[in-house]
Amino acid sequence: RFVPERMVPFSFPLSKCALWDPVPVGDVIGAHITYYRNPRLSLMEKTLRLAYRHAKQNENKLFSCFFLGTLAVDEDGEGITLTIDRFDPGRVV
Repeated sequence: RFVPERMVPFSFPLSKCALWDPVPVGDVIGAHITYYRNPRLSLMEKTLRLAYRHAKQNENKLFSCFFLGTLAVDEDGEGITLTIDRFDPGRVV
């Protein structure tokens, strides 16, 4: 779903030399991943169980972790699939 009030324009750090003309050209377009494609999430059961076990064993209510996977465009070109197949609990330090 396109939500314009939550969209933030791209910004780049200041530099001494610009590689392109920063003046906007043309109409504004949405660059959200679901604007043109139908997303689908695939999560491996083993990964979910590992994350659940880690969350139960963690003493803190809030903790950081990572899910790793791949993003692929479907064969028909109409959708994208995010396949999450790995869990990384991260480091405490």
